[in-house]
Amino acid sequence: MSSSSLVLEDDVAVGALALESGETIPHVVQRVTRYGVAPNADGSNVVLVSHALTGSSRVLEWWEGLLGPGTLFDPAEWCIVGINALGGCYGSTGPTTLAGDGRHWGPRFPVVTVGDMVAAQRRALAALGITRLGVVIGGSLGGFQALQWARAHSDAVAHAVVVGSYDHLRAQGIAQNGAAREAIRLDPAFRDGWYDEPPVAGLKLARAIATLTYKSEALFEHRFANRPDRKGGDPARRLDDGFDIDGYLSHQGDRFAARIDANSYRILTRAMDLFDLRGRERPAGATRLTFVGIEGDQLYPPGHVWACAARWAEAGWDAGYRHLHSDHGHDAFLAEPERLAALLRGGLGHGRVPSWPRSA
Repeated sequence: MSSSSLVLEDDVAVGALALESGETIPHVVQRVTRYGVAPNADGSNVVLVSHALTGSSRVLEWWEGLLGPGTLFDPAEWCIVGINALGGCYGSTGPTTLAGDGRHWGPRFPVVTVGDMVAAQRRALAALGITRLGVVIGGSLGGFQALQWARAHSDAVAHAVVVGSYDHLRAQGIAQNGAAREAIRLDPAFRDGWYDEPPVAGLKLARAIATLTYKSEALFEHRFANRPDRKGGDPARRLDDGFDIDGYLSHQGDRFAARIDANSYRILTRAMDLFDLRGRERPAGATRLTFVGIEGDQLYPPGHVWACAARWAEAGWDAGYRHLHSDHGHDAFLAEPERLAALLRGGLGHGRVPSWPRSA
C-alpha cells in the first residue's frame, strides 16, 4: 500500500517522561501513523506494529506483504498503528529534535530503554483514545517492544508476536552494537555528536558490521561467494579493489547513511543492549505470546528464540513458537514478509512450543 493510503499521521504530545535511568525528558512527542478502519471500543481490531532499528511509523511503507490489502493485516479489517520509537529520527522526540534551549538534543539526548519507548507509546495511544490492543507485532528491536508491551501491560494486549528476537540481547549482539557505535564515534565528521553533515564513513562501517549478522552465511555464499566486485577491479592485484560482497556492503552503507541519524542509531542500539526481561513472573491476565525464530539468523539464533518461548511457557504464559524457513537469515522478516504472513495465519500463530530441533 502506498503512503497515500495512510489514514492519519499525528504528532502526539505526551508531556514529560521520567526515564528508567532517572532522567526526565521534559516534552515528549510521538509520531503516530494510522491506517485502515476505526478502532473497536475494545481494541480487538487494533494492531500496533513496532519497528526495528531503522524503521518509522509509516509501517505500510516497509512491511508490505504482511500489512496491506489482501494480507494478514488488511486495512479493510484492521486499525493498523505505527509509532516512531522514542529516540528515533522519524518524527518522535530524539537527538534530532529541539531541546528546551532551542538547540538540537544531539549527543545530550539521554539513554532510553525499550521500557521507556513503550511507556511513551502507551501515553500516545491513550491520547488518541486507544487503550487496548488486539495484536502487537514487531521484529528485532520491534520484537523487544512487542514483548515489553506484553510484560508491562498484559491487561491491555491480547496477543504479542515477537519475530526474530527474544527476551534479552546476548553478549555477541552487545559487542556488535558497541563496535558499530565506535565506528561512528571514530569518524572525524562525528565531532562528538555535534555534526552538521552526517558521519558517512562511520555510518557505513557501522552498517557493514551489523549486516554481517543480518544476513545468513548461506545467502552470502550463494549471492557473492568469492567473486570480484561486479562493478570492476581486480582484488588479486590491488588491495583497494574489492570482492562482490564488498560492493554489496558499500551499497547498503550508502543507503543506510542517507536515512539514519548517527546519534539516533547510538541511542537505539544502546536500548537494545539494555533489554532484559528474563526471570519475570507471569502477571494475571497475561498476553498470548507467539515467538518466531528464523532459520540462519546469526543475531537471534532460532534455538535461542525457541528456548525463550519454552522459558515463558514454563513460567505460565500462553506461549507458542513458529519457525520461519528462509535463506535470508535475520532480515527474512523484512525480505520475505509473505512467508511470515503465511506462517502466522490461523490464529496468528497460536500453538504450543514444539520440541527442538524442529524438522524442516
